[in-house]
Amino acid sequence: MQKFFADQSGASLVEYGLLVALIAVAAIVAITNVGEAISSLFNDVATRLSTEAANVNP
Repeated sequence: MQKFFADQSGASLVEYGLLVALIAVAAIVAITNVGEAISSLFNDVATRLSTEAANVNP
């Protein structure tokens, strides 16, 4: 019974699981922020192009 309670392999597995979950959350947040920035950039470029096209061909 003492051997069972002294076994730390389960605790290591839980720690690794928490670490992987934390890395996954950080990656999702980073990818979401980059995606929003890129989307905003493309929308800005599209708006400028359409404005310039309207000014060239009145």
